[in-house]
Amino acid sequence: MGAIQPWHIILVVLAFVILFGSKKLPDAARGLGRSLRIFKSEVKEMANDGKPDAPVTEAPRELSASEVAAPAPVPTSKPEDVQKSA
Repeated sequence: MGAIQPWHIILVVLAFVILFGSKKLPDAARGLGRSLRIFKSEVKEMANDGKPDAPVTEAPRELSASEVAAPAPVPTSKPEDVQKSA
């Protein structure tokens, strides 16, 4: 007799629609979802506060266009100069 029955849930949903209107309910649900996501991340951070930081491994980075298309280095001496000095 004290349990929640399906018609109780229908009455609560109908009351929300009447009070807040159908246009504001999606925004309210979105805001509630964001709040819960932030709350979960903060709880996770609090749990990690006492633990030492894990070592950070550096991920390989992508080369930029200027690094990929860089010209080959120019030798400072010419091959015939090397033969003369030897």
